[in-house]
Amino acid sequence: MTAEAPLAARMRPRTLEEFVGQQEIIGEGRLLRRAIEADRLFSSIILWGPPGTGKTTLAQIIANRTESHFDTLSAVLAGKPQLRDILNKALERRKLYGKRTTLFVDEVHRWNKAQQDALLPHVENGTIILIGATTENPYFEVIGALVSRSRIFQLRPLKESDVRSILERTLHDTERGYGKLDINIDEDAIEHLIRVAGGDARNALNALELAVESTPPDQDEVIKIDLEVAQESIQRRAVLYDKDGDAHYDTISAFIKSVRGSDPDAALYWLAKMLYAGEDPRFILRRLIILAGEDIGLGDPMGLVVASSAAQAFDYIGLPEGIYPIVEATLYLATAPKSNSTGSYFKAFQLIEDEGKIDVPQHLQDANRDGKALGHGQGYRYPHEDPEHFLPQQYLPSGVLGTYFYQPSEQGHEREIKQRLERWRKAQRLALGIESTQEIPDLPQDAIQGIKSKHRPSTTT
Repeated sequence: MTAEAPLAARMRPRTLEEFVGQQEIIGEGRLLRRAIEADRLFSSIILWGPPGTGKTTLAQIIANRTESHFDTLSAVLAGKPQLRDILNKALERRKLYGKRTTLFVDEVHRWNKAQQDALLPHVENGTIILIGATTENPYFEVIGALVSRSRIFQLRPLKESDVRSILERTLHDTERGYGKLDINIDEDAIEHLIRVAGGDARNALNALELAVESTPPDQDEVIKIDLEVAQESIQRRAVLYDKDGDAHYDTISAFIKSVRGSDPDAALYWLAKMLYAGEDPRFILRRLIILAGEDIGLGDPMGLVVASSAAQAFDYIGLPEGIYPIVEATLYLATAPKSNSTGSYFKAFQLIEDEGKIDVPQHLQDANRDGKALGHGQGYRYPHEDPEHFLPQQYLPSGVLGTYFYQPSEQGHEREIKQRLERWRKAQRLALGIESTQEIPDLPQDAIQGIKSKHRPSTTT
């Protein structure tokens, strides 16, 4: 049966050393790895993640290493009678031999509340150590009492480099994989399998198995797998999209320019191309958040809220349903009034860089430390003392008084801001005797890019 098992089952890692990916939770020195290696898994755990990320594999590795009795249940197939039988035997085993029982429940979220409740007292008194696996958010789908007694470990979709490592190991493994066969797989074919697998190792291995088993060898006994075979094996056509090349940058550029240009149909087209090609949705969402601040701004302040909420919603639900918040954010931003007035910040930055150190006016200085001795903060008027919550007074240094960086547009919400700001600025000019003003012109894009580069951290984490 082992020899005839599907490739994904045969290639399942047997040890932590063979396990690929999820270094955030299973890497050297991590808590879960230390607990597994020492067979000291005293508290129950719930492994949460999409299919093909290693949940069942981790459970089997624990089964291979632990000295406790290990039982497995599928919540799809097993009900209360099977669970009751395992729990009774676990209790007897603990009383007679002092031996722990570790119970792996696959798809634990499939059990209803009553079935999950049946586990609770035995988890609480230590009769069993529960390892639950679920593709759904356990905070929503598993009863709170079980969640509170378990450590949650979230597994992420595998990186493309991890999937590549698994496929290459399979091609060279002479015991369980295809190392005994002469297989010639084109680079664009393996890249297609990796990309379309979407971080699911099982999906990638199933596609490779179908490609190898369905392709007859040539006269030299070589199994040739090209892009066309890979497309048929995974039932998805390839599109021109290299994540490290021009197609990647050209497509995201077309997407952002379409949203900025208020063309929702073009935006949806380029969005579909990126998601079809296997682009990381979080990359797209990050770009939408940037666009909301850069190109929409106060024209519609809700744009940033919608984009940020879409990113948070995607992290909650993932694909495929996570497409909806991405599309909602795309359509909202594409049809929102546009304003790039947030770029006025770069004018102020440039002035600071040109003029150097400028002292803060005395009445704006912090009065808590040196107010009595040095007069800091004296003369400041609290705006909320006025019925309109505005009192005209000096806020800029004297040398740049009357300088206007921010020029509201006539778009959307910013039209109201413009009317209000013009009234305040007029009152301020009259109160301070400002006779001349200057509007700082917009900076060229290369100057803005230069300023952005100065904001990048010196190191990344």
